[in-house]
Amino acid sequence: MKARVTVMLKTGVLDPQGAAIQHALGALNFDGVNDVRQGKVIELDLADGTSEETIKDMCEKLLANTVIESYEIDLL
Repeated sequence: MKARVTVMLKTGVLDPQGAAIQHALGALNFDGVNDVRQGKVIELDLADGTSEETIKDMCEKLLANTVIESYEIDLL
């Protein structure tokens, strides 16, 4: 069983890496990029039958800083 966890900064939290990417794209003449938010993707190879609640616990305790980040779990 595989799961993909996407972790992003919450709306309203300053994203300096996203701003740097947006600036670099503009410097490379890629116009029309209004905003960039940078995050991370974590792919987990799990034992069959691992519950989504267990994956949520993993996110809450380690994979995401829930004070400033949100996460989304996709079972693949």
